[in-house]
Amino acid sequence: MNVKNYRTTPKAAITHSPGGTGTIRYTRLWDKKDFVSQWNFVDHVTMPPGSSIGVHTHGENEEMYVILSGRGMMTVNGETRSVVAGDTILNPAQGTHGLVNDSAEELELLVVEVLVGR
Repeated sequence: MNVKNYRTTPKAAITHSPGGTGTIRYTRLWDKKDFVSQWNFVDHVTMPPGSSIGVHTHGENEEMYVILSGRGMMTVNGETRSVVAGDTILNPAQGTHGLVNDSAEELELLVVEVLVGR
């Protein structure tokens, strides 16, 4: 059995994640080499207040953001809305999306990416 704990696994820092602001921290819990299916990765991400994942477009993959704690503003294909703990957001293949932590608390999420047609 292979078990990883996203709270205790060391995190890497990313400054200005695709066109974003500030420094976010992430752990790649699982990578495509860990799967036999079309899953590409599972990341645990923490975003301090004022940081963002800039609006960007993906190719042949789908992503799902799972908000674990905190809140922010999510944009998917030009539509922006508030997201809170418990929300899951689908970023479709060929879709454009970004996330801003516009709150005074840390935003924590899981990002799951699946390849299309792998």
